[in-house]
Amino acid sequence: MEAKDLLVEAYGRIKDEVHAVVDGLSPGDLNARPDGRANSISWLVWHLTRVQDDHVADAFGLKQVWTEGGWADRLALALPQDDTGYGHTSEQVAKVRVDAGDLLTGYHDAVHEQTLRALHGLSGDDLDRIVDENWTPAVTLGARLVSVLSDDLQHVGQAAFARGLPTGR
Repeated sequence: MEAKDLLVEAYGRIKDEVHAVVDGLSPGDLNARPDGRANSISWLVWHLTRVQDDHVADAFGLKQVWTEGGWADRLALALPQDDTGYGHTSEQVAKVRVDAGDLLTGYHDAVHEQTLRALHGLSGDDLDRIVDENWTPAVTLGARLVSVLSDDLQHVGQAAFARGLPTGR
């Protein structure tokens, strides 16, 4: 198995879990914030998708699906268009509200497709390419892809936990 095939499989798991968490939930369930302050399912799925969109686009020299695909307009959040949710306060989290789960899964699916197209073109040598020199050591493409993968899996797990809270599952 090549590294790109492993990454395609791993990113596919994120997409599957996003759908499992979101499907069938009402807007009220999606936007509910456990204890009134915690991250909602809407925020968690939006954030993990925005981070994947932002970081993969940057690493591969692509345009973000958020703006180029019209998702910023469709979701119409009261946040700056370049916001990814990183470091959000409770007040900013509250601004991420959706009217339907298919907005979240639609955006995620569009980002996933762009990610897959980028991954399918990878060679093993590409993973050593430096994509961010703002860190010490500088960040390679491989490290960036694994970082996004880790962040996304953590957030979709948090969303799955939040989904189970109202029903006690």
